[in-house]
Amino acid sequence: MHVVATAGHVDHGKSTLVKALTGVDPDRLEEESRRGLSIELGYCWTSLDPVGDIAFVDVPGHERFISTMLSGIGPVPAVLFVVAADDPWMPQAAEHLAALDALGVSSGVVAVTRSDLADPTPACERAAHELSRTSLRGSPVVAVSGRTGQGLDRLRSHLATMVAALPAPDPSADVRFWVDRRFSIRGAGTVVTGTLPTGRVCAGDSLSLGSHLVRVRGVQCLGAPTGCADGVARVALNVTGEDLSQLDRGSALLTPDAWHLTGVVDVRLGGSGSPSNALGRIHGARPAATSPPERPLLHLGATSVTVHCRPLAEGLFRLKLDRLLPLRVGDRALLRDPGTRAIWGLTVLDPAPPPLRRRGAAAERASTLMSSHGEPELASELQRRGVVHAALLRRIGVPTDGAAHNAVRAGGWLMSEARASSVAQQVERMVRDHGRASPLDLGLPLGVLAERLDLPSPELVRAVVRSPLQVNDGRVTLDGVAALPAHLEAALEELAAELARSPFAAPIAGRLEELGLDHRAVAAAARAGRLLRLAEGVVLLPGADLIARQWLAEISQPFTTSEARVRLDTSRRVVLPLLAHLDKVGHTRRLPDDRRIIVD
Repeated sequence: MHVVATAGHVDHGKSTLVKALTGVDPDRLEEESRRGLSIELGYCWTSLDPVGDIAFVDVPGHERFISTMLSGIGPVPAVLFVVAADDPWMPQAAEHLAALDALGVSSGVVAVTRSDLADPTPACERAAHELSRTSLRGSPVVAVSGRTGQGLDRLRSHLATMVAALPAPDPSADVRFWVDRRFSIRGAGTVVTGTLPTGRVCAGDSLSLGSHLVRVRGVQCLGAPTGCADGVARVALNVTGEDLSQLDRGSALLTPDAWHLTGVVDVRLGGSGSPSNALGRIHGARPAATSPPERPLLHLGATSVTVHCRPLAEGLFRLKLDRLLPLRVGDRALLRDPGTRAIWGLTVLDPAPPPLRRRGAAAERASTLMSSHGEPELASELQRRGVVHAALLRRIGVPTDGAAHNAVRAGGWLMSEARASSVAQQVERMVRDHGRASPLDLGLPLGVLAERLDLPSPELVRAVVRSPLQVNDGRVTLDGVAALPAHLEAALEELAAELARSPFAAPIAGRLEELGLDHRAVAAAARAGRLLRLAEGVVLLPGADLIARQWLAEISQPFTTSEARVRLDTSRRVVLPLLAHLDKVGHTRRLPDDRRIIVD
């Protein structure tokens, strides 16, 4: 299916033209028929060879319904722009064209209606001139009459050519379905309609609505039930859920856990330019301001929300939204001044920006964003952010499997090459400084380094550790094992000589004090791998546990604690923590009767 929105001034024949193309009147409300104008969005469809089904979103042209009009064109990639041959270029035509240009819509066909009532040549020339300054420049212009059928075949041909050239959407893309209507059907319950730009929605799917989930009971396209709908498509969804009170026009139904809901976003404006100036000339007023007001309306998809607009630099703004919206890098949207009706197009640069807390932060942020053009590209995102979680990048639309210039990946986090190089240098400096200040505290724990460097995960520190640094038992040290002070080395040599004669005759607390091995010294030696600390005040030489396993394997299996004590020629003070250590490392297994066996 292909979806095309109409646009143009009120009472220029949009609905009549759509009816002539499809055979269905899009004005479904009694008031619309009575007043002869569209108030709500209308939908109908037809089939054109060789492209198949085309659905039309017929938007209202009256100035009072500009928000409804914008909700109709927001998610749609192509437009049928309508002007009347028997009227001059009108305000809503200019406003609709400004909105289309601001959104970057470049696929369109112009229909000059009522060509049976007036010479269409001036209207055709004016329309081509106005479009020449916008993203729709070069669009074909066709003179038609919805009443007589004049030019409809040419119009159908141009529509078919236009939609055939549209890029194919990705059915595997995440769903962001903007609701533009909600109603109830007896026996079915709640039904919502909208334009599905990309992705796929199937009966039985769950979609998120804010913090809630709704289940899709049924899917309908072009008035007929279907198992699944692929974008681009006009879709009606029969939905159910525990709380549907928030579901209304402007709501977004999303692939669960795939979108970042944000209330703050950094954007680049496309400027007011010709569309706003054109509006100023039409109304006989001064040209619109080059910057939006402090409290404009943001129009995105089928929703609108009031925002607070804070300038960062020329063309760069931070928007604070009155409610959360699912935004991604590269989204196109509109800002509109409800007072002057001026319109600005914008591109989302960062849907998850850092806070601006200190003096000068706005200028610094503007400098960072100056080179950004709203392309979701991994290397540039890492350059700006330094460190970011892969899940956040995915939710804001940045692929994480692209080239990232030697980015560091650890624990679900990504760190830029520049930040990683800086972190590695700081880690080495911190470890060296700590070693000089506290020689007994060998190295620094990964967690302490991460906290000091303001990193969200110790794994990022581990990932940048390079020679002469090493990670041992969760601590970063120089050359794997840092050198111990001379007096401690001498004490360890004397202790090694004593234990060489009897490897399990652990010295008592008094002897450790005589050697100068207090609690901190023992801990440092144990971290350095120079002592095997079994319990408080109970130490042996490294490798004593392997000797114990060998000796105990020589006695009858299973063996008791007393038998182990005798074979190892030691005391209960030593044998109990030693056997517990052997159990822990898997050299022995304790049986229900408290005996043990050697594990092969």
